[in-house]
Amino acid sequence: MCVIVTGGAGFIGSNFVLDWLAASDEKVVTLDALTYAGNLENLASLQGDARHVFVAGSIGDGELVARLLDEHQPRAVINFAAESHVDRSIHGPEDFIQTNIVGTFRLLEAVRAYFGKLPADRQAAFRFLHVSTDEVYGSLEKDAPAFNENNRYEPNSPYSASKAASDHLVRAYDHTYGLPVLTTNCSNNYGPYHFPEKLIPLVIHNALAGKSLPIYGDGMQIRDWLYVKDHCAAIRRVLEAGRLGETYNVGGWNEKANIEVVNTLCSILDELSPRQDGESYRTQITYVKDRPGHDRRYAIDASKLERELGWRPLETFETGIRKTVQWYLDNQSWVANVTSGAYREWLGKQYGA
Repeated sequence: MCVIVTGGAGFIGSNFVLDWLAASDEKVVTLDALTYAGNLENLASLQGDARHVFVAGSIGDGELVARLLDEHQPRAVINFAAESHVDRSIHGPEDFIQTNIVGTFRLLEAVRAYFGKLPADRQAAFRFLHVSTDEVYGSLEKDAPAFNENNRYEPNSPYSASKAASDHLVRAYDHTYGLPVLTTNCSNNYGPYHFPEKLIPLVIHNALAGKSLPIYGDGMQIRDWLYVKDHCAAIRRVLEAGRLGETYNVGGWNEKANIEVVNTLCSILDELSPRQDGESYRTQITYVKDRPGHDRRYAIDASKLERELGWRPLETFETGIRKTVQWYLDNQSWVANVTSGAYREWLGKQYGA
């Protein structure tokens, strides 16, 4: 028995691989193109583990994917592979089109060919699980109900538009070709191994480095925060028992304004790693020009996942964010290794700092 995990050296993918092998002896083949956010150091604890095979490559390489499928004969493919940062999609949308749309298409084509050759019993057991985002639904008004699986797609950035397109492709391969698919749409994740361009790891990294903590606009953009290991548990549950062709929203039931998240991080850092001058990290907060088309609010209604499959997050925002800060304090060498010169150039371009 075996599963293939694409994008398995990235933030959510690597947490999924690590958690999977902590709970199971089933072999995992990890495929990752190792772009800026893919990091083999995330999987360093698996070095020498016979249950894990790493392959450097892209989901857009149809011949490579076909070869891996034929060689390893997986019972499932879990697709995390994606360009995922809205800011980067604004500056360079083509990478998002190529990976998230063209790459997903080529992956689906390879999986469709593999699935077609399986005997009936293995076809019945096979699953293709596609991991997506709540951003495909667009932006919510302050008092509007949270997104559920029946919300219309209204993507507002090149990133979310490319993910919406990939979701539609996955749906089409179910309805047209009978590929047994499952889709999950998650809210904002946080936790270990998060590349420090996103809000939470960026604030932790900059705070400890004595740099400014850049906040877009008024900081009142609201997101639903989901601890990454809770997300991984949800994906495992959907893979195990989800109804074929269905979409499941995965959320943390934790709506927070960005400035509230930053203030919480500053308070925890003030406690766990206080500044030498005795001042609060809040003094480093700086407001910067809002990004174009910034969605005001996301919120996920995950009641379908709870009702059908019995999943709820184990972590509250308060417990999960404390674990996250502690992980970054304990793993500053990991942060130092990923914050390369290219990363610093990106920060200067994005935030003017």
